[in-house]
Amino acid sequence: MTRFKIEHDFLLDGQPFKILSGAIHYFRIHPSDWEHSLYNLKALGFNTVETIVPWNIHEPHEGQFDFSGGHDLAAFLRTAQRLGLYAIVRPSPYICGEWEFGGTPAWLLNKPMRIRSNDPAYLRQVNAYYDQLMPQLAPLQLDQGGNILMFQIENEYGSYSEDKAYLRALKQMMTSHGLTQPFFTSDGPWQAALRAGSLIDDDVLATGNFGSHAADNMIALQTFLRQHGKDWPLMCMEFWTGWVNRWHEPIVRRDTAEFASEVSGVLQRGSLNLYMFHGGTNFGFMNGASARGQRDLPQITSYDYDAPLNEQGNPTAKYTALQQVVKSVLPNVKQLPPRVKPAMAVTAIPLAGKVSLFNVLPQLAQRQSSQYPQTMEALGQNTGYLLYVTDLPNDSATQRLRLIDVSDRAQVFINQQLIETQEPAAIGNDITIPLPRPTNQLAILVENMGRVQYGHKFLAASQHKGIRTGVMADLHFVLNWQHYPLPLENLDQLDFSQGWSPHQPAFYQYRFNCAAPQDTFAALSGFGKGCMFVNGVNLGRFWLVGPTLSLYIAHGFLKAGENEIIIFETEGQYQPTLTLRKTPLYLPESEKRP
Repeated sequence: MTRFKIEHDFLLDGQPFKILSGAIHYFRIHPSDWEHSLYNLKALGFNTVETIVPWNIHEPHEGQFDFSGGHDLAAFLRTAQRLGLYAIVRPSPYICGEWEFGGTPAWLLNKPMRIRSNDPAYLRQVNAYYDQLMPQLAPLQLDQGGNILMFQIENEYGSYSEDKAYLRALKQMMTSHGLTQPFFTSDGPWQAALRAGSLIDDDVLATGNFGSHAADNMIALQTFLRQHGKDWPLMCMEFWTGWVNRWHEPIVRRDTAEFASEVSGVLQRGSLNLYMFHGGTNFGFMNGASARGQRDLPQITSYDYDAPLNEQGNPTAKYTALQQVVKSVLPNVKQLPPRVKPAMAVTAIPLAGKVSLFNVLPQLAQRQSSQYPQTMEALGQNTGYLLYVTDLPNDSATQRLRLIDVSDRAQVFINQQLIETQEPAAIGNDITIPLPRPTNQLAILVENMGRVQYGHKFLAASQHKGIRTGVMADLHFVLNWQHYPLPLENLDQLDFSQGWSPHQPAFYQYRFNCAAPQDTFAALSGFGKGCMFVNGVNLGRFWLVGPTLSLYIAHGFLKAGENEIIIFETEGQYQPTLTLRKTPLYLPESEKRP
């Protein structure tokens, strides 16, 4: 049986072993493409794949677990093993990863506990999750004939807290669930972060996360290890190949030559894991958000990350540069030509049907009533949209309305006519509403645009989505609300015969035939804001503000024969035909929208 140990070097069966790893997230790639991306990693000469594990996709609702299809972590790891790749798995209950709430299930927000701490209530929930997760991983460890080398305890905890009792509880929990391979932590490579986030005194390997200044950061990591009497190998656990992208901001690109030079610097000093090697896609509503001051900055659907493999999984200029770097530093590493997937274009797909949201609410949502408006979490909803409806008498022809403490983006309708859209920065400002009838319907559509996944706002009140305090008309809070939760997890009952009205949120249906499906990109520059479903699967959000104006459709979401695309659009902007492209579409910098 192959053995992996951590001494002065990483040792594989007693021989020094340099870990050449790349991050590929199984949940961000269609399962039919796992083998393609893993092959390209192996072809580069790398020997290991790394993945984080988001709790919220495996337990989306308390006690309901999912390890099937694109969430089949064990199948992904077995695919890697068949290709001759080892694995690093990061099953910590928090992952960051630019993922909704850092991978933490939103339903935990309903419970009286402190998340990411030694709070017994929180640890009980983690343990219940591990009861289901760890049997997926334990049989795949290296010492049991699998390919897993190491496990992460927590992710960048030194940038959040310093609760060592919590870290030790996680380590003990993983051990009690049968994990026997070495453990590690990963943090920023400076003293404060490493001190707060590591368990070095418990003989847990400390690694660093950075994307530049390789020499300085490796020296800083080595200094920390030596201060604690550890002669351990150096490893950059997240070497950032690019960066995350947000709405309203230009695409982030990293210079290829500078990237290659820094990778060379790391390889000459130790081991590394490229974050990301293949980024993939933030499917559905699972994008996270950054926090800048008091502002939340949601990330886009594409997780291309300017990585060596693009969102589609094909090699980029960075891949070629990496080939050269690896060959230069490690001339005996075997490399192979990478694989390239084809793409297809389909033009003028006709609109087959359209229907307004207000006309299909009974098909999509189970109405819930309460005196005051409730948050998403209180209604058992994690992501998506939430429609609030109540009646207003015409005390006057017009009236002042205010939304008090609402996340994230709200559209206000009177009698199903749009009055105003408030972006997060404008929430709470006065809205003048007309009240032309004796009794008027007030409807507020709130979108959860993604919970913050990192930093000081991780446990902020704004992580509770929807209307948190209330809605004021004149100077009083409005009561007696009907709630329509819209997670949009199933559109099978959608009836396109129910009628459509302009300037309302609506669903648009397109159908086309395809003999041999290939990857493609839906061009969405003619639409305002919303999300797209392909054969019933929510592939993610789009928004005319950019930087992306298309959504990637992997060939695995398509089928030979008729395919259905449904676009949910909230701004009243749509196109009579839909175009699929071979390449992604971006907002030109000259047309940057505020």
